[in-house]
Amino acid sequence: MSGVKELSYVVYEVSDLAEWEHFGVHLLGMEYGEKTANGFTLRTDDKIHRWVLEEGPADDLVASGYEVASDAELDELVARLRDAGLDVTEGDSALTSERQVQRLFATTDPIGNRIELVTGLADAEAPFESKYLLGTFVTGAGGAGHQVLMSKGVSREEYLAFYVDLLGFKISDVIIEEVKPGVFADLIFLHCNPRHHTVALGDMPHTKRTHHFMIEVSDIRDVGMAWDRCLAAHQPFEMTLGMHPNDMMFSFYVKTPSGFAVEYGWGGLLIDDATWEVKTLDRLNSWGHRPASEVASQLHDDYIR
Repeated sequence: MSGVKELSYVVYEVSDLAEWEHFGVHLLGMEYGEKTANGFTLRTDDKIHRWVLEEGPADDLVASGYEVASDAELDELVARLRDAGLDVTEGDSALTSERQVQRLFATTDPIGNRIELVTGLADAEAPFESKYLLGTFVTGAGGAGHQVLMSKGVSREEYLAFYVDLLGFKISDVIIEEVKPGVFADLIFLHCNPRHHTVALGDMPHTKRTHHFMIEVSDIRDVGMAWDRCLAAHQPFEMTLGMHPNDMMFSFYVKTPSGFAVEYGWGGLLIDDATWEVKTLDRLNSWGHRPASEVASQLHDDYIR
């Protein structure tokens, strides 16, 4: 069955472009791409962009661009979506030019997230370069990274029918943890290439459409250096350094100027579908990833004692 092969780019509507430029370039080590009609883009590899920032009040995800391997597979996927009763609209020349892709069809997932199915995201004219990184960002066959989206009361059966049955994702695993008495984080992780997950969906206490986007680096030292840059800039952290038990990502979570988070990680697990077994885990973190506010409060209490 044809399906998506990677998360190619994300589009966010943000209220403070200047803060986002500082955050993306100077703290995370991305490269400024180009100025657009209502914002700018960010690069993490040799593609023309991976992040598109548009000025506006939402401070949230507004579109996810998923790449399909060929025109024939894109046509097959669009036909399958339409046969399932979904509204699918072909992007005009203005939109394909804006996204820097050859073809684009847009639809909406059951949660209300805009999905852009594309082919041919353009390469940049110059190689990616960041003066802040020792290594590189990990993209390639794994795409831009992964994102965690909130289900907003939509049943798992309904959104899996879209992502698995129609878009072709496969289930990696499930995590259900009681994060507070009577409060559960219940997430399912999906992959469309060897990256452990490209998208995860489920219930967590969170107000945004997106909980976080993960960018991965090839050199573990870059995690520490980004941590230090964010710390020096007093950029609020979501969670401290730690590791997940499913994708084995060593990472920290820092809040963006829009309030959702970026996970900055290294060492993510790759899946071999021939041997992978789907499991249900009972904890989100093997160690660390403590809420930053909790750690700050403990440090304050220890200091005054």
